[in-house]
Order: sequence, then C-alpha cells, then structure tokens
Amino acid sequence: MDKQDIFGQIDGIEERMGATYAELGALKKQIINLIEENKRLSIENQQLRKLIRQEETIVDQPVGEAEEPLPLPGAGYDNLTRLYNEGFHICNVYYGHLRTEGDCLFCLSFLNK
Repeated sequence: MDKQDIFGQIDGIEERMGATYAELGALKKQIINLIEENKRLSIENQQLRKLIRQEETIVDQPVGEAEEPLPLPGAGYDNLTRLYNEGFHICNVYYGHLRTEGDCLFCLSFLNK
C-alpha cells in the first residue's frame, strides 16, 4: 500500500465523518423541535383541563352567581416568569423556543425590568 492510497482512505473517512456529523446535527434539530412541540402541547393540555374544570364549576353554580374572575395585577408578568421557569424563552429574540443551554441573558434582563 503506498502513501497515495493511505491518504485517499483518510480523505474518504473524513468525508463520511462530515456527512455523519451533518446528519447528526439535523437529527438534533428535529429532536429540539419535537421537545418544544411536546412541551407546548403539554402546557396547552394543562390549560384546557383548567378551563374544563372552570366551566364545570360555573355550570354547577346557581344562576346569577357565575362571574368571570378579574385578572390580578401583574398576572402577565407572573405568566412570563412561569414560562421562563418551565424552560421557554420570553425575550423578543427567541420567544417561545425551548431554552436548551441554561439561562438567557435577554430573558433575565426582561424579567428584571
């Protein structure tokens, strides 16, 4: 086996490794998208169950006693804080995306305003 054959084999291995690395990156993006969708659907499911429970309590109340609760001051801030603590971005840069690398300085600066 001469030097050219060895270098040719090394080049072939490098090309296959590059293709494998690109495929792994694409799979990683798909997994992140699936995790984000799963989390979003879980939150939506929780909210729908909460609405169903609220509807059931309103239906069970006598007529005239069912009133829509007023939102508390700061409820929007509390919701954003809850979303951030559940692992989602609340900043204008990545809003709604799953935080995969720890804390986001944009989100934290928004929360500290």
